[in-house]
Parts: sequence; C-alpha cells; structure tokens
Amino acid sequence: MNARISGIGTALPQQYEQDWLWDNVFRTHFNGSRIAARMFDTAGVERRHSSTPPYELADAAGWSTEERMRRYAERAPALGLRAVRQALTAAGTEPEEIGLLTVATCTGYGTPGTDIELAGSLPLRADARRLLVGHMGCHAAIPALGAVADYVAAHERPAVLLCVELTSLHVQPGTRDIDQAVVHALFSDAAAAIVLRPGSASGARSAAAPRLRVVDVAARTDTVRRGHMTWRVTDLGFRMGLSPEVPEALSEHVGPLVKDLLARHGLDRSEVAAWAVHPGGPRVLDAVAEGLDLAPDDLDPSRRVLAEHGNCSSATVLLVLDEILKAGPPDGPVVMLAFGPGLTLYAALLDA
Repeated sequence: MNARISGIGTALPQQYEQDWLWDNVFRTHFNGSRIAARMFDTAGVERRHSSTPPYELADAAGWSTEERMRRYAERAPALGLRAVRQALTAAGTEPEEIGLLTVATCTGYGTPGTDIELAGSLPLRADARRLLVGHMGCHAAIPALGAVADYVAAHERPAVLLCVELTSLHVQPGTRDIDQAVVHALFSDAAAAIVLRPGSASGARSAAAPRLRVVDVAARTDTVRRGHMTWRVTDLGFRMGLSPEVPEALSEHVGPLVKDLLARHGLDRSEVAAWAVHPGGPRVLDAVAEGLDLAPDDLDPSRRVLAEHGNCSSATVLLVLDEILKAGPPDGPVVMLAFGPGLTLYAALLDA
C-alpha cells in the first residue's frame, strides 16, 4: 500500500466519572445489584463520555429504536465534524482535496446520514465518494482503514475515515444478566477521524503529521464462536451479547494472526515498537498480552484510553493510536488490533 496516516482528530462529548454514573444512574437501573456494582468497579473505566445526558439515560431504556436513531441523526454529525476538521488540520489537508469519505458506525443509521451531513458541512467536492461501514462493531476501524488505504493508493488522492459511535443511545432495560452489567459498565461515546494521503504526495503541510504508512491488514474469524459476541437490532435499540469466554478465544487467535501478518513482511513480534490494541475490557487486554507474550507496559496506552474514555466501539482503537503518537512517532512498526462479532479479529501493520 502507498497510503499514509497524516492526521488524527478526536471529538468527545461530556465526560462523567464512572462512580458518579453508578451512583446517579445505574444503581437504580440495576436495582442496586451487587454484581452490577462489582462490574462497574472492576471495568477498568474511571471516566467516560456520553452524548446522552444523565437525565435522559434514566428513560433511555424505554426508547424505541426509531427514537434512538432520531437522536443519533441529531448528535452524531456535529461530533463527527469536529473530529474530521481536527484531522484535516493536523494533516494540512483541505476538504476539497478529499476523494473519499468513509464513515464507520454500528450505533446509528439513516439516509441521508452522517456522511451526507459532513459532505455539506465541510464541504466536500460534489464528486467525492462516500462509503458507509455499518454494524461491524468494535473492529470496524481496521477493515475500513484497509479499504480507505486501498483507495488512496489506487487513486493517489487523500481520503478520510471517521468512526463515530454513540453507544449511550442503546441503554437496555434493567436485567440481572451479568453480560448486560458488563456492557453498561464499559461502553462510551466518541468520534475519531484519520486523514490518509498518498505516500508520495508532498501536499501535506503539517511538519508534525505522524505520516505512518499502512503496510497491510489481516483478519481471523472464528465462526464456531460467532455467538460469543453479538450486536442485535431490537425494538428497544441495539443489544449486545458478550460471553465470558471471549477473552479465552482472543488469547487463542491473536498470536497466530499477528505472527502471520508480521511474517509476510519479514518481521518478528520483538521488532514491534508499539501496540494499538482495542481495550474491550481489562480481561480482553490481559488475554491479548498473554496471547502475544507482551511486556507488562506494552498495553499501557490501551489501558489509559480505557480508563479515561471507556470502550467507544470502533473509535477506540484510533484513540489508542492517537495516544501512542502523542509521545512521537514510534521507533519501528506499529500493530493495531481490534475485535468484534463474528468472532472476528483484525490487525493492521503500520510503519514510518
């Protein structure tokens, strides 16, 4: 591939303390359940973001899917626009240069949608392409990144990938199910965008742009365990199913996935300078560390993002990459990893 990540932008709604959300919203929602309280306490989340204010969260469990989609249409475009504009500025790129806008989301749909709103607000050229990557879940950023990088390399035009997720719109009715306590303790709202430019292009004006080349993308899907992680459309929004066996499955598959990806480029795991791993939860990160035999601090960026932002579905791995790049370009390859329904693992190899 001949496409480079030249700018990253993020946008976050109101932040809330995890303890405050439990005390003021979810304690009542889960009828004071001690199990749910423990899930909130051990989720690895200290703060997270919600575009749905607390006074609405109390009633959100009873909203119809139509009501939730209406709120998504009202709130997602503005959040996404902030992230895209920040990414364009970081990349020194003007909106009229963009040949493709890709929007990844699994939390809201409608046509005309967020992509059309952004096309008008930025604005994009009338001949700019648009692509929606929908309902893939937490791993969507990486296959979307691969598609956008392919476009940039083939057409030698800059492109934008936006991941915008409003998981707070999908609060489910109170239940004793442990998986729902875990889900409600983890998930958060965010938008993250990246600008990719042709590797040979000299148009990017920002000297601080990270300029990481997208080298390759790989996937591994365990269809036998496809029921371990689900994201179902119901009359009351979207409901996630999460088996406690997911970390074990990820630990089994992540090693072969990364080994194969690196081997295709003559690399070994010890040569990886940074790991941008989707923080699906503390147990997920522990399983990835075990499956890859990582050092204790290799996943610190992922744990910091989980603590400060929660699990923001597809946007999260881009938040982790941004966290890594804040310290400067890594001295070697970067591996991105994310996981979602399927049961699916995706990996991307980046280098300078």
